[in-house]
Amino acid sequence: MEHSANLARSGRLKLFLGAAPGVGKTFAMLGDAITRQAEGADVVIGVVETHGRADTAARAAQLPAVPLRAVAHRGQTLAEMDLDAILARRPQLVLVDELAHTNAPGSRHPKRHMDVAELLAAGIDVYATLNIQHVESLNDEVAAITRIRVRETVPDTVIDAADDIVVVDLPPPDLIRRLQEGKVYTPPQAQRAMRHFFAPANLAALRELLLRRAGRRADAEAMRLRAGADAARLGGNAPGETGAPGARLLVVLADDAQAMALVRAARDLAEGLSVPWIALALEERARGAARHEALRLAERLGGAAARLPAENSVEAILDYARENGCGHLMLARAPGGLRGLAARLAQRRLLRRAGTIAVHLPAPALLLAERDGAGVTPSAAGAWPEERSAWLGSAGFVALALAVGEILRPVLSPSDTSLVFLTAVLGAGASYGLRPALLAALLGVLAENFFFLPPLYTFTVGNRENLVALVFFAIAAAIAGQLAGRLRAQVLTARAEARTTDSLYRFARKLNAAADPDDLLWAVVHQIALMLRARVVLLMEQEKRLTPVAGYPPEDVLDATDLAAATWSFQHAIPAGRGADTLPGGRWLFLPMRTARGVIGVAGIDRGEAADRLAPDAVRLLDALTDQAALAIERLRLAEELDRAHIAAEGEKLRTALLTSLSHDLRTPLASILGAASSLAAHGETLMPAARREMARTIAEEAERLNRFIGNLLDMTRLEAGRLAPDLLATDLADAVGTALARVERRLRGFRVLLDLADDLPLVRLDGVLFEQVLMNLLDNAAKYAPAGSTIRIGATREPGPPAMLRLAIADEGSGIPAEDLAHIFEKFYRARAADRQGAGTGLGLAICRGFMEAMGGTIEAANRIGGKGAEFTLMLPLAS
Repeated sequence: MEHSANLARSGRLKLFLGAAPGVGKTFAMLGDAITRQAEGADVVIGVVETHGRADTAARAAQLPAVPLRAVAHRGQTLAEMDLDAILARRPQLVLVDELAHTNAPGSRHPKRHMDVAELLAAGIDVYATLNIQHVESLNDEVAAITRIRVRETVPDTVIDAADDIVVVDLPPPDLIRRLQEGKVYTPPQAQRAMRHFFAPANLAALRELLLRRAGRRADAEAMRLRAGADAARLGGNAPGETGAPGARLLVVLADDAQAMALVRAARDLAEGLSVPWIALALEERARGAARHEALRLAERLGGAAARLPAENSVEAILDYARENGCGHLMLARAPGGLRGLAARLAQRRLLRRAGTIAVHLPAPALLLAERDGAGVTPSAAGAWPEERSAWLGSAGFVALALAVGEILRPVLSPSDTSLVFLTAVLGAGASYGLRPALLAALLGVLAENFFFLPPLYTFTVGNRENLVALVFFAIAAAIAGQLAGRLRAQVLTARAEARTTDSLYRFARKLNAAADPDDLLWAVVHQIALMLRARVVLLMEQEKRLTPVAGYPPEDVLDATDLAAATWSFQHAIPAGRGADTLPGGRWLFLPMRTARGVIGVAGIDRGEAADRLAPDAVRLLDALTDQAALAIERLRLAEELDRAHIAAEGEKLRTALLTSLSHDLRTPLASILGAASSLAAHGETLMPAARREMARTIAEEAERLNRFIGNLLDMTRLEAGRLAPDLLATDLADAVGTALARVERRLRGFRVLLDLADDLPLVRLDGVLFEQVLMNLLDNAAKYAPAGSTIRIGATREPGPPAMLRLAIADEGSGIPAEDLAHIFEKFYRARAADRQGAGTGLGLAICRGFMEAMGGTIEAANRIGGKGAEFTLMLPLAS
């Protein structure tokens, strides 16, 4: 959950680095800031600790300062840098003293260097101070030198990302003289400091660390500049920047006691080699809490964290290294004596099989601080994490074996009882793991000696043969216990991973099948809650506010602290809340749900009284779940956007078609009306009566056509608005057809209309007005596309059903309907999109026919005539009861 190293920013960081307090870092920082102010820069003090030093206070007085923020904590008032006030003021440069400082509880970030990262991201330059003992990767070396574990540390990535580093150096004698003069601490504090941290040997060693770190930084900068120059000269990648295989370091964490120190040593080696690095934890389900902490430390130090479900398997380690392009391998030296015999043998086997992989075994001195317990974390200190029931269970296996041995004593020789106790060891290992199995082996050896080997009921071995048998039984029991315990751990790990994989697979199937946003969001929160055993809430932006949209169990209200953390996570695309580096004082942890298009929401989890920070496995699982959920939500959003775009495109097509229709189908009859009317007005007296009647008939016909056009538009508007309410009555089909023919009589001049309607046709249930309009549109369509003098046939037959219907067919002898147009013939404005090969038309007539027929409970279909030329429209009409 660390994000402090994310220094992708526009502001510049200048770091004043010293070996110890009192060397003059703050004084030097203030001097540079005063120079910047004299050059015209807007400079403010964010926080500066003068520690009562008059010369430092005098310099600080020359610069404006942002007032500190008062924070109440446990009855005390603490003063902290006011991050929001600085961001609101937006100076060009802000001074921040003591970069490793831990902020008061309730602050937005737990560490001051995280405040600096936010200032840099806002485009504000920062001057900051830091002592070398606060560098995370040097924590063990500092502890080994001073015998004091420094608790406040800064990730190396912060220092690596600094644009400028100023080394403020002061020889140890001069610093001790400043201490004696009271320029660093008060006299009593100075005396204590010189006896402990400020001992001359300590100061010399810390100064060496400072100069070594600064020299390494200078070397890296020089290499980068040379590589850039080489790339510019060669016109491509510089040597060593091609990402060649083997350019990685893999550090293997197999021992909880050394895990933290080993990670720091690996970071130091990786920096020296200028290669990326991976921390790999070999997992046992019964152990590994310290390894989880070590993996988090690796991520803070800029490395990658990974887990391998194997217990010290040489093949698994080497396979992982080769698959991930690791040319360097680091692991802790195996301990001496009998306890480390198996580990030493495994290391020798690894060295033989490593091939071209360089194996690094750090010097024991680098790991002494961790082993000596200088600040060992509580999670690493627990050497026996198994539950008491495991110990009792392993003892129970041995007791059961003892009982079986007593029952079978008459038929077993004393040496054969070893097999009974060996079975107990295997059972304990398979049931409880490695350590209980070793306990069972010890108890089994003692029980066999005491109860079955002469002399009985003593721990004395009576003869050499029994002693040899007992020794080999002890060895076999220990080996069997180890094998059974490791097999159990691997089986449990494999089962857990199989369950996780299966759950993720079923989750992906659910997401793919979800078509409704509510169902999708519910599936997401339920799956996260099920797999992480936590309360879950999803928040998304609605009306420019982050709002809960789903929860498991339902959670609609968040307090102000949690809502602020969720909003921060959404706006900055980083984790926030409990266990994160931003606003950690809340109850919920919020993670952004990212897609390629940005953050679409945040997922919040509340694990109750569980640990503040998630284990790396849980983090990866949560990332996988939220990533899948984000993609599924994005998929639905894209589908909705695609639908809206399709609707908009269709609307644009309709608008274009309507404008085309209006421009053509309104202007054509209007032009005819205007031409005839203007001719009558200008030359009416001189025209022959027949010509005047023809012009009047033209005006009437074109006005009728215009009326039909307007009527079609109004009918389609009613259909689209859903305001069509047909008045369904029992109607005689012959009467309805006759009425429609009478209204289009003029339009059908020059055509033969052939009626084939039986006298005994049943009544149909329809709206007479709507049905008349349907017939008029179909007959008008036939007149458009059929040649003059051809026949239009109208026939009706009864269809038995069910349900019983009346089939009405209208067929013409035109060119028919092209096959590719049959599927679109009833679409609005369809003909308006086709070429105007026939007479004028709106392209709405057939769409209105379908709408009216469906409103009356009937259907309409279009087809080409079978065995003849032309089109045929078939209407299915419901019969009246």
